Amino acid sequence: MAKIAWVTDSTAFLNNELRNHPHLYQIPMTIIMDDKEFTDGVDLTPEELYASLKTLDTPPKTSQPSIGAFRDLYENLQKDYDCIIAVLVSAKLSGTVSSSEQAAQLVDIPVHSIDSKILSYPLTRLILKGMELAEAGLDIKDIIRRLEALRDTGETYVLIGSLEQLHRSGRMFGVQFFLGSMLNVKPIISVHDGELSVKEKARSERKAKDKIVKLLRDAHERKPLKEVFILYGLHPEEAETWKKELQGEFTGVEFGCYSLGATIGVHAGENTLGISWLNGLE
Repeated sequence: MAKIAWVTDSTAFLNNELRNHPHLYQIPMTIIMDDKEFTDGVDLTPEELYASLKTLDTPPKTSQPSIGAFRDLYENLQKDYDCIIAVLVSAKLSGTVSSSEQAAQLVDIPVHSIDSKILSYPLTRLILKGMELAEAGLDIKDIIRRLEALRDTGETYVLIGSLEQLHRSGRMFGVQFFLGSMLNVKPIISVHDGELSVKEKARSERKAKDKIVKLLRDAHERKPLKEVFILYGLHPEEAETWKKELQGEFTGVEFGCYSLGATIGVHAGENTLGISWLNGLE
């Protein structure tokens, strides 16, 4: 059985167990604030980021890991592994997949770069599933095929904490921002096929959450879900409150709450709250 190194970027949610996993490696993003560079998760926490956002002179930016950073990691890994599977943030939101693919041309170990078409914990869940499949003895081609099929069953809906930040970061068109701010509309942002779009609009956060719950209910009625992921910016208590509400209706579904992290916080804001699931998760 091939010995696989798993690689991801710092938009993925890693708990302590995964951070210490012997075969999982994480390449950090760079966050630029007022011309100073910070390494996501190394010298900048989400709490520090959100505190800094209130005092910045210019909008913060994020930068994907360089080709060189991937190449250096892959060269080290080729000493101990037969192949690398890199599960990375959506290629439509970042150039990280491209950096990995270009680095793969420079090393002597097979590298399979998978565009997760998502970020945060849904990305992490794909890695965990891949590890399960490898443990079950599937070969590399089958693992990749199964992960890409599972990825394409995902649904993610987000209430953005700061439309202004999303707009300033270039991740949302000006017209949509204008309508949202002028009419006091709460847009429900969908992550579909790796990119952001406005799924629906509501007059309040409560109504927006009700619409998201209906989308969850519809999915659960089509095929019972086992796991649902609640994603939050800086405030876990909001996620936990929503989790308790949802557990009351969706008995038998496992709900988990996961931080979006600093890189995503740059674009979305501290009050962001979202929900995600994989319809194909067995």
